[in-house]
Amino acid sequence: MEKIKIGLISISDRASKGIYKDKGLPALKDWLDLAVLNDKEYIEHLIPDEQNLIEKTLIKLVDQDKCPLVLTTGGTGPYIRDVTPDATLAVADKVMPGFGEQMRQVSLYYVPTAILSRQVGVIRKQSLILNLPGRPNAIKETLEGVKDDDGHVKIHGVFASVPMCIEVIGGPRVETNEKIVKAFLPKI
Repeated sequence: MEKIKIGLISISDRASKGIYKDKGLPALKDWLDLAVLNDKEYIEHLIPDEQNLIEKTLIKLVDQDKCPLVLTTGGTGPYIRDVTPDATLAVADKVMPGFGEQMRQVSLYYVPTAILSRQVGVIRKQSLILNLPGRPNAIKETLEGVKDDDGHVKIHGVFASVPMCIEVIGGPRVETNEKIVKAFLPKI
């Protein structure tokens, strides 16, 4: 299996100032370490809710660092300072609306306020960028989906489609731990 570079950005005014400890980056890495079988190299950033800085960080992770997958956490709500989707759309070559729709569908299973989320998924060059929620539980739920008590998928999480998207845009083949998330991949 090929190694994959994954860009991770936690977007929070307070965590970036040290007012409280960031929980987004650890939650992303913990989930990815369980779910993705490939060796991984993480490139991490903890930044404030500043659209220009978010755009520059996304561009750096894609254009310079060549991360085929970039995940953001935080800044996706209706608050005035929540500008993550705006920054993501500003750097996009293609919008992938199904990712945002599916993230909201999964989250709506748990909380009715998920409809307020503005999460998006986009492609820039040969990279997939996804805006995830800020809470660690919501990150896991959005990526993994909704499962019944026996572990059977009721609603697919977005990561079930991530490996195929990365592969068809020219990235490495991403293999997943099927106990966590079963990804659809074409046969080799």
